[in-house]
Amino acid sequence: MSASTSVKVKPLGDRVLIKHIEEDEQVRGGIYIPDSAKEKPQEAEVIALGTGSKDADGKAIAFNVKVGDKVLTSKYGGTEVKVDGETYLLVREDDILGIIEG
Repeated sequence: MSASTSVKVKPLGDRVLIKHIEEDEQVRGGIYIPDSAKEKPQEAEVIALGTGSKDADGKAIAFNVKVGDKVLTSKYGGTEVKVDGETYLLVREDDILGIIEG
């Protein structure tokens, strides 16, 4: 799914909708790794941004990420959401550990 594709979920507040980038490799050292034994991927693509948060004075705080960014996330954070057969994750911007450049 590309970042320009419309998704039927609009995050609220400082939440960000991301989609994990799955590893294609299923065999390591000649041994097949079943999906249930794989670690959750930590790389994801930003699909949509929330409405943003406000500081103590009521001024909008800009997001540090933008739609289409490749990011690193914690393994077990966020809330899983399924839409039209696709699995996404809603995370707070604070749960994004970094932006992958390049």
